Amino acid sequence: MNKQIFVNLPVKDLDKSKAFFSALGYSFNPQFTSENGAGMVIAEGSIYAMLLTESFFKTFIDKPIVQAKEATEVLVCLSCESREEVDGLVAKAIAAGGRAPRAPQDHGFMYGHAFEDLDGHIWELVWMAAQQA
Repeated sequence: MNKQIFVNLPVKDLDKSKAFFSALGYSFNPQFTSENGAGMVIAEGSIYAMLLTESFFKTFIDKPIVQAKEATEVLVCLSCESREEVDGLVAKAIAAGGRAPRAPQDHGFMYGHAFEDLDGHIWELVWMAAQQA
């Protein structure tokens, strides 16, 4: 069975979030995009992020939304094909208004860096040498 993952994230301004992630090279599936949310394609057929307005996100939960700029509930980690892809995505995120919460980490066989999106969600990016994975 082919598994898929849909990460649902609350966002304050859907249009700004879509512009931010478009600047990183991600696309949106119009079939799953409306004024309440946007279906961002991370890896076609397997990984998606649903960017949901806070008001719409609240319809799925009975607890307060964590303000990601003040507290961290989750780290979203994506694998990359190279160190250059890791650094390139972080650079694009910073140029689009995000920030890097820490310096890159180089362990030789594994390299990682991270960025925070406009709402403070942390996206970890990691590359591992194929022989070590």
